[in-house]
Amino acid sequence: MKLSKQLNLPAISMSGFETPLSEEEGAIQQSAHAFARDVLRPLGRELDGMTAEQVVAPGSPYYSVFTEAAKLGLDSDLLAQLPPDMAVRVESMVGEEMGWGDAGLAVSLTVTAFPGEMAKTVGNQELIDLCAGKIGCWMITHPDKGSDVGAFDLKREWPQGQPGNKGNMFAKVGADEIVINGQCSAWVSNGAVAQVALAYMTADYGDGFIGADGRPNGVAMIVPLDLPGVSKGKPLEKIGQRSLPQGEVYFDNVRIPKRFAIALQDEYYGNVASAWSFAGTHMGQMFTGVARAAFEMALEYCNQRKQGGQLLMDHQLTRYRIGDMLRRVELCRAVARRSLAYARLTPQGHPWATASGKVTVTEEAMKVVSEALQLFGGNGLTREYPIEKLFRDARAALIEDGDSYMLTTRLGFLAQQMYEDGWTKN
Repeated sequence: MKLSKQLNLPAISMSGFETPLSEEEGAIQQSAHAFARDVLRPLGRELDGMTAEQVVAPGSPYYSVFTEAAKLGLDSDLLAQLPPDMAVRVESMVGEEMGWGDAGLAVSLTVTAFPGEMAKTVGNQELIDLCAGKIGCWMITHPDKGSDVGAFDLKREWPQGQPGNKGNMFAKVGADEIVINGQCSAWVSNGAVAQVALAYMTADYGDGFIGADGRPNGVAMIVPLDLPGVSKGKPLEKIGQRSLPQGEVYFDNVRIPKRFAIALQDEYYGNVASAWSFAGTHMGQMFTGVARAAFEMALEYCNQRKQGGQLLMDHQLTRYRIGDMLRRVELCRAVARRSLAYARLTPQGHPWATASGKVTVTEEAMKVVSEALQLFGGNGLTREYPIEKLFRDARAALIEDGDSYMLTTRLGFLAQQMYEDGWTKN
């Protein structure tokens, strides 16, 4: 127990009730916060007022975010130099600051690194060089194959006698090259602007697209998007995260060298699960930042706005509501960090384990943002106040990277599988 001789306010930081940061951690957090405050937040508001086609047009201010982000040097190479536990906390704080600045741009910056990070993970220098300096995307969902990409156990998750979902984007894998046809989903983040993709799709290795167990065969690869036969659709007009360009990419007999594959037939589903295990953790960090931004806006407003003859903050019910919001922000941060630590440090993760954290954080963030908007009253419904943008941005997260109901259902299925394997029986 630590004893104080006088009553003090608690130690507090940008990221709430934080244990003391090292000098290096504090400097990184300050740099990330300054970038979020001075670059992401004003740029996100500017892009929010533009059409989707204006956002992706040549000369758009959107593209400046990549140049500015590169100056920070806050990437996986930095994290690799830190002790594992410290790296998790730093990655969490940086992700939170990015989400605090602008959710759409935070997602865009995270996804743009996916192809290059996968190339580093598999140790393919040719692919590392191919991805360097390019805007990336992660293509895994198709127009008719959204949450079906996560149907791993067809015996219990799929109608009996029915083959798995082939989807709309598929490849034929030959001895030396891969030929791609079809299209990815319009919801692919950065799809409208990406120059290179980390792509997952159904594949035919010479004996058909569907395996003996009914599950589609697959291939994962790095795909340059400047090849003959590649084209793009119009970017989506959305209610929220309008600073994140999303759209289809079409493939018409696009040929790439087989050496660009990073997971062939037998390794495909393991690679899918591994990639997805990390993807959801980023959503947790970013939307912790969104929840925190909403809380801070509400706290400031309630200390300025008067009703009933006094500041809103002086009303007992307002204090309860602010306290409940702060509690939920702390919950988001704790869950997001635990989820990231599990994904980074456990010897064997799983996408549905990570997904539970993503669902919890985005659901709680939505409650915080909604309550913040309610505290603003009618003002919260106007574009004059930024809280309405946060409301639109947060709402998308309940579907983005996996619908909350579907992910929670699959978490229940995972619990069933683990129980059958002996979990909780002792």
